Amino acid sequence: MNATVYFRGSLSSCNYDCPYCPFSKNIDSRETLAKDRLQVQTFVNWVRNQAKNGHRLSVFFNPYGEGLTHRWYREAMIELSHMPHVRKVAIQTNLFANLDWTAELNPATAAFWATYHPGQTQEARFLRQCRELYGRKIPFSVGCVGVKSAFGPISSIREALPEEVYLWVNAFKDQADYYSDEDLAFLTRMDPHFALNAQNYDSLGRSCRAGQQVFYVQGDGRVKHCYKDRQVIGNLYRDGLEGIAQERPCRMKQCDCYIGYIHMEGQPFESVYGVRVLERIALLQRGSRSWDCAHWPGQE
Repeated sequence: MNATVYFRGSLSSCNYDCPYCPFSKNIDSRETLAKDRLQVQTFVNWVRNQAKNGHRLSVFFNPYGEGLTHRWYREAMIELSHMPHVRKVAIQTNLFANLDWTAELNPATAAFWATYHPGQTQEARFLRQCRELYGRKIPFSVGCVGVKSAFGPISSIREALPEEVYLWVNAFKDQADYYSDEDLAFLTRMDPHFALNAQNYDSLGRSCRAGQQVFYVQGDGRVKHCYKDRQVIGNLYRDGLEGIAQERPCRMKQCDCYIGYIHMEGQPFESVYGVRVLERIALLQRGSRSWDCAHWPGQE
């Protein structure tokens, strides 16, 4: 089976405190961190054993917090990237952690979904981190939450990044009619595919790969239909993919989350992102200007 597995352990803390994030104020206990480490290690062991079952896996870590500040996520990324039956391993990260360890990654399979949070880090520092991935030829996208206070930094980071690095903007949907026509025009200049994220998708009864080829795994092995429809459909370690996979039409009225609606059938995302849909790297880039690694944005 060719399957995509999202993994989310017990981690729920971050080194940032973004005001729009519900998990930014959490501080995990030593016991919770130990539990999360064991969960990640158990999951990596499970992935390792899937070679004998003939499964080809794409893995995405999206913890409720920042994973790469913890050694076990870095070790998991490295090990998974070198497994022959793992087609891809990616992680959602604020890119704050030291990146020396990325030299051990297999750049043919590893990728990063990097989120830039103005006010939490300096642009120059974030660009230095991007440059390290860029220099190692590790694919990555850069994204921002499209709150109005971030419009200036979004424009600045877009100008500083190489044109072939895709910058996406997550629409701020907590407030109705948040954007004016001018705002929408600006955000579309920053991210040509912003309109795809700005809308919600009618999904009730629609066919979706969630639960069939895409699996949302919790730290203890429970598999949810998806992160919006929290119905538990099995346990990864007890049932295996074969015992869980079946067609499951969506039970939600609408899907408003990127890691959900990209798996709905009949949507345009494969033509936009191709094989890079997991790490959110669009096929159509803005141009061909690249970084000169001898002199790059943010260099002191």
